[in-house]
Amino acid sequence: MDYAEVVRQIRAKLSLSQTELAQRLGVSFATVNRWENKRCVPSPVAWRLIEDFCEAHHIPLLDSGEPHITRSAQKLTLYHGSKSGLHGPIAPQSRTRCDFGQGFYMGTERAQPLTLICNYPEARLYSLNLDLSGLTLLDTGSSMEWALLIAHHRGKMESFQNTRLYRHFADLSKGCDIIAGPIADDRMFVVLDRFFRGEITDAALSASLSALKLGRQYVAKTEKACRQIAVLEERLIGEEERVRLKEESLANRAAGIALAEEICRKHRRDGRFFDEILEAWEDGSAHP
Repeated sequence: MDYAEVVRQIRAKLSLSQTELAQRLGVSFATVNRWENKRCVPSPVAWRLIEDFCEAHHIPLLDSGEPHITRSAQKLTLYHGSKSGLHGPIAPQSRTRCDFGQGFYMGTERAQPLTLICNYPEARLYSLNLDLSGLTLLDTGSSMEWALLIAHHRGKMESFQNTRLYRHFADLSKGCDIIAGPIADDRMFVVLDRFFRGEITDAALSASLSALKLGRQYVAKTEKACRQIAVLEERLIGEEERVRLKEESLANRAAGIALAEEICRKHRRDGRFFDEILEAWEDGSAHP
């Protein structure tokens, strides 16, 4: 096994620096650096730490050294926030204009759905088990394809309906039971909206995504996928907790937007704007 590549892929998947990964694993920066530069390999104890870390973050380790999600059997613990509780069978019934269209949305981070429901007195947080066995999953990664798929679902491409790019993203998730990709919460939405309006480039968008570390979302698009979701726990969010969550949400939003603004300024001359990307698809210089 290429241990150096495994460690690099883990960091890339979670947008972590060597220092941040070292802190998460409880080892030194020098240790992670030596692993990646092939100066040493993880000890059995360290490798167990890496395995546990990957399991906690839903990153399978394959012999190729590249972490990714496949169509084989795999179970994930995810979280879903509801304003008034789930009633009846789980179904793909969100609004159409969501990140990945209509579906049942779940996330890897417990805190993220809490920020969406903290204004509602009957709000509930659900811990869920998603069984991916036999499901077709589209993993968008942290790429521009992720951003443009969101652009399509949020109606930002309607004036390009007769283009190759529009048709590509209209067809991209057809036949998929699950779509997975980074979460675009209200902080990231501000950055995405600026990108769609032509105010910042794709380089600024990608750098903002890496810096904000919002976690990942899994969206069940079909009834088949929803039938493979089991509720592990339902918890009513009390008034005191909701007040605290509102304060934390406002503080995090302000800090996240400020960080994104700083990043966008640094990258204002790098990369391409949204209209340039659309034009590139039409003249054939960009491809699916």
